Amino acid sequence: MASIVGCVWLLLANRKGKSGDTTGHVWDDDLSEYNNPLPRWWFNLFVLTVVFAVGYLAFYPGLGNLAGRLGWTSTQEMEEGLAKLTEQRTAQYARYVSYSVDQLAQDAGARSMGRAVFLSNCAGCHGPDARGAIGFPDLTDQDWLYGGDAETLLATIKSGRTSKMPAFNGALSPEQLQALVNFVPFWSDKELDPHAREVGMAAFAGMCAACHGAEGKGNVTLGAPNLTDDVWLFGGSQERVRNSILWGRESHMPAHDTLISPDEQRLVAGYIKSLSEKQSGAEVLQTPPAPPSQQRTAALP
Repeated sequence: MASIVGCVWLLLANRKGKSGDTTGHVWDDDLSEYNNPLPRWWFNLFVLTVVFAVGYLAFYPGLGNLAGRLGWTSTQEMEEGLAKLTEQRTAQYARYVSYSVDQLAQDAGARSMGRAVFLSNCAGCHGPDARGAIGFPDLTDQDWLYGGDAETLLATIKSGRTSKMPAFNGALSPEQLQALVNFVPFWSDKELDPHAREVGMAAFAGMCAACHGAEGKGNVTLGAPNLTDDVWLFGGSQERVRNSILWGRESHMPAHDTLISPDEQRLVAGYIKSLSEKQSGAEVLQTPPAPPSQQRTAALP
């Protein structure tokens, strides 16, 4: 309000003046500054901007806690837009409400929707092709830290996961550490020296078997990875394995229960399941086109 009053004062103060009068300022002997009044059209336009500003503050919130005569708020507009979007999504997902995750994995339309949800919410960590990266699991293979069945996938997406491998720095002798480094990265290598395997297994049984199992095949209850295959979450080189043993590892997948709707959770679970089934050679069925009414529903943004 002080700014508006100041603008009005400045406008009125500069309205004075008479054509032909000068301010007394002269440059280069004959270049004088005149004190002509403001043009009427410019003056009227400025008055209109002041009137508009006052009217805007009267109808919309802009003066402290005054709500404005229209009662408009950005929060209300956001909530109305969100409600409209939620309604559109509900209609879009309606045809898949009765589908199980396994059925969603076999339906081309559901996979397309699930992929869209995946790209918006999951690709930042797992990559747009879902093949993961160092520290982020590959979702296209059959190697699952917590299990790849439909129920487990939904639980993972909804509630997230947190896993931690303790650091063994100081808990292992240099000989035990070297035995593990010489053995664990080559567990699946049939040509590994028998002595290195024997010594490594002895060190493994004493320190690692409690989580990874006596045979190194992992534990889905704890999220402990299978060490006998050639899939490595943090890399399978001797140097990376050494770092994992010495300093431990910690992974966290955030819960998506408050980020995406239950329908979206089921769709993305079906999409992820279809990726691993495709990788394993399982047949992914193509469903016939939906009736025209359902096609229109599925076309909503």
